[in-house]
Amino acid sequence: MTVDLQVARRRLVERKSELESLSELAEGARKPVELDQQAVGRLSRMDAMQQQAMAQATERARQRDLLRIEMAERRIADESYGYCEECDGEIPEGRLKIDPMAERCVNCAGG
Repeated sequence: MTVDLQVARRRLVERKSELESLSELAEGARKPVELDQQAVGRLSRMDAMQQQAMAQATERARQRDLLRIEMAERRIADESYGYCEECDGEIPEGRLKIDPMAERCVNCAGG
């Protein structure tokens, strides 16, 4: 395996830190929308609710990525990092540079 595990660990830690920071920053956008008709018109409330839904969906995606990071860290620990979970072939280093959480080779991920 030609993958530098130290570099992979560093990328995972950096991505995890980035995701956690983004999650903290966007916490307010995920809070319930106030339905005070005096303060906000109907269209503004609908817009706020749509923005809230988008913020919640983005947070779910961040949480999935955090889970994928945790799984990649486990693969590093058990020395299976960089190998496809389906075919056991090596995942190309270029793919791991783009997505250090990749668990499948290009062939298995595509089909």
